[in-house]
Amino acid sequence: MLHFSASLTKLLGELKKLPGVGEKTALRLAFHLLKSPANVHALAESLVEVGSRVRFCSTCFGITEADPCHICTGDRDSALICVVEEPQDMLAIERSHSFKGRYHVLHGALSPLSGITPGQLKIRELMERLERGGCNEVILATNFTVEGEATALYLARLIKPLGIRITRLAHGIPLGSDLEYVDLATVQRAMEGRSEV
Repeated sequence: MLHFSASLTKLLGELKKLPGVGEKTALRLAFHLLKSPANVHALAESLVEVGSRVRFCSTCFGITEADPCHICTGDRDSALICVVEEPQDMLAIERSHSFKGRYHVLHGALSPLSGITPGQLKIRELMERLERGGCNEVILATNFTVEGEATALYLARLIKPLGIRITRLAHGIPLGSDLEYVDLATVQRAMEGRSEV
């Protein structure tokens, strides 16, 4: 068994905390960094900068350096709120350039088996935003997992009494795919959600 210096062992331990990084990947990354001390310093500086400057927007809970964020203060449709699970989901929708409203990030999805309850998500903050008025439609853009579906159903039940239109992202067969290779649940959802041409 190889023994590394204390600092290298510590670096490997920190790298392995990252999602998708195991022992081999951590070693590969560490040795890559060691080949160029300039890369180590640049990475360290950017990590410190992100840690001190980036935070969550106090309105939508997306990531930002300015609070409130540029989406919440910008010229966006405030009557339309898209609810997503994580900040990266918000970024995925933004990359599509298909949404001109505002967002609300829950920071997770309901999962009783994992101990994630409504009180651990940004649901109370969402309801406070909606109760202040000005919102005509809420788009539930949670993931199409058991947890995401449960979260969307829970939110729909909470929002419905407010008289706000509630919609869900469409789901079905991906563009460019062959029907014979699509799973049965996706085909069923596509059939149920079909639209007139």
